[in-house]
Amino acid sequence: MSSSDTQPPSAPDRANAATGTTVYLDHAATSWPKPGVVVDAVHEALTKYGGNPGRGAYALAVATGRMIFDSRQACASFLGVPDARDLIFLSGCTEGMNLALKGLLAPGDRVVACSTEHNAVARPLTWLASRGVVVDMVDSDATGFIDPEAVERAVAAAPTRAVVCQHASNVTGTIQPIGDIVDVAHAGGALVIVDGAQSGGHLAVDLSAIGADAYALSGHKGLLGPQGVGLLYLAPDIEPEELIQGGTGSGASELPTQPTARPDRYEAGTPNTPGIAGLGAGVRFVREHEEVFRAEEQRLTRRLHEGILDIGGFTVLGPEPGEARVPLVSVTHARIDADQLAFLLDKRYGIAARAGLHCAPWAHRSVGTLERGALRFGLGWSTAESDVETALRALREITT
Repeated sequence: MSSSDTQPPSAPDRANAATGTTVYLDHAATSWPKPGVVVDAVHEALTKYGGNPGRGAYALAVATGRMIFDSRQACASFLGVPDARDLIFLSGCTEGMNLALKGLLAPGDRVVACSTEHNAVARPLTWLASRGVVVDMVDSDATGFIDPEAVERAVAAAPTRAVVCQHASNVTGTIQPIGDIVDVAHAGGALVIVDGAQSGGHLAVDLSAIGADAYALSGHKGLLGPQGVGLLYLAPDIEPEELIQGGTGSGASELPTQPTARPDRYEAGTPNTPGIAGLGAGVRFVREHEEVFRAEEQRLTRRLHEGILDIGGFTVLGPEPGEARVPLVSVTHARIDADQLAFLLDKRYGIAARAGLHCAPWAHRSVGTLERGALRFGLGWSTAESDVETALRALREITT
């Protein structure tokens, strides 16, 4: 697939995008393979304009700065952010959540968290709790769903600095009613910090409409960028403390303190130029084909979900077939451990799927799978119907 493509890729094109014989069903961890336009953009950044942006007036540095500006604009337009300076390029969603949580919460503050959170939230909150931040929990139901009314009650129980919640679960696929959660939190005087790792590219994310105060996104999952790059949106009226200080190339190098202007305040050091170039290309590619991608992801996710249930012996975590979910399906089996299933799928059939706790022990505890874990299939832009049918055939042969 080349950068000149203008038509949505067909199912055969997507099926042939991978190399070798791997059936790749781990898009919830990272999308692969990357579209040709992303590969081209990374290659171009490495070979044609690899200068440091803002660190020189020569042509290469200026070209790099222009690319980063254009990529930021593309991401802002796609995500409904009026001022692109409110979007920060970071190493990923994990760094974004750390910056938002540690930059906004201080000892004595109270934060309400949801029981389904990934370790990108759970571990920073545990660190903050050891330093005097009060962390209270709202439990999900058995499908991983968070009731906004439960959030409202938790916020009303005591003065609350912030509510933190994921937009979609990397374990159950459950989509949270994030707009309603924002509304009840704001009504109670709390900020809202959202982990959007699984939502970007798979859901329509309009940050102006959602109204969150901070929203972190992974660049390498549904947005199809390379690994090692992500985004953090910060509402104009909040100013979290930066995690690190250093050079920014902003023209104020004589100052001993970090500049306060965005995005420079939060982007100290040399930026990930190839990653940002690839992310910009990925976002443009998703935007061009998003209706096709989302419809196909949902169709294939439902086929996989229903097909697994038809085999027997499996329990599928999260919403029922036909109910909204992001394109992942996590399962347990009555007799065979998830790790063994993943091993056999890989060795016998060349199917890449992920078993374990998925860096989300809170979520597994919430749905009753902490002791066993689960086997997760993550679908994405390159998933073809043949991939799903191969996975179903393999599961049937392994378990019957």
